[in-house]
Amino acid sequence: MDQSFSGGAPRVRAAALIGKPQHERVPSMLADLHRLLRRRGCQVLLEQGCRDLLSGVETLPMEELAARCDLAIVVGGDGTFLATATAMATHDVPLIGVNLGRVGFLVDIGAEEALAKIEEILDGRYEAEPRTQLRATLLRDGRALHEHSALNEVVVHRWVSASMIELCTTIDGVFLNTQRCDGLIVATPTGSTAYALSGGGPILHPRLAAMALVPINPYTLTNRPIVLDDASQLEITFSGGKEVNAQLSFDTVAINDVRLGDCIRIRKDPKPVTILHPMGYDFSQILRAKLGWSSG
Repeated sequence: MDQSFSGGAPRVRAAALIGKPQHERVPSMLADLHRLLRRRGCQVLLEQGCRDLLSGVETLPMEELAARCDLAIVVGGDGTFLATATAMATHDVPLIGVNLGRVGFLVDIGAEEALAKIEEILDGRYEAEPRTQLRATLLRDGRALHEHSALNEVVVHRWVSASMIELCTTIDGVFLNTQRCDGLIVATPTGSTAYALSGGGPILHPRLAAMALVPINPYTLTNRPIVLDDASQLEITFSGGKEVNAQLSFDTVAINDVRLGDCIRIRKDPKPVTILHPMGYDFSQILRAKLGWSSG
């Protein structure tokens, strides 16, 4: 994490604004945040997808934006946050999430309180929380073809075919199982409340050093979710004699060129995503609010 956010009031020289351009409330929220940040003496940079929403502000593509800013503020939903997080983590830039979406596990500040809460964070009243990412590599004949990070999950699943795929999984070089299924979700604690949850996986507290393997519609019902130490290295290959129709997904990025002899290697990414929360952030309260649990 940027040393500016190691305690006390942070020094934010440049702040990035990222929003979901299609959302009707994003332009006014970006304008309000722009005024707040300029009043605090911050340079404001804008992600290029929002260039038509705020005039007179320098716009940059995501990778350049991450290299230039000390703080990123994401306005939208969890999908917008996921599309931003990995690039920011590469440069140790912490993120603040303002929720305009429906669920909002990652964007935890409501729009109505956003300006007040962000001002508190800029005054030094915040909780910094590192979130584990996964790093996945698609290997073919021992050569890395694709490599991406994922804050939520890495998913191997069938694609353009009604047939199941047959997956072989090893953990640190030790055989775990072979299973016929529609796919396999490998989720971080952050991603345990996303696709993995709908697949019957467990909810993992964000502070756990763990990852969850959740099969998607396994043919054998004894194939159940399993939780591993996040220091583990997974390798997933394909069994069976016929060519596979599979897709590999890393959060918002999808790779369709997956073949029978390929190997997918998954491990913990050394770069976490750092989220800045207002003081008093409570993961249990987030669960109760978002999942409709009784607060009784």
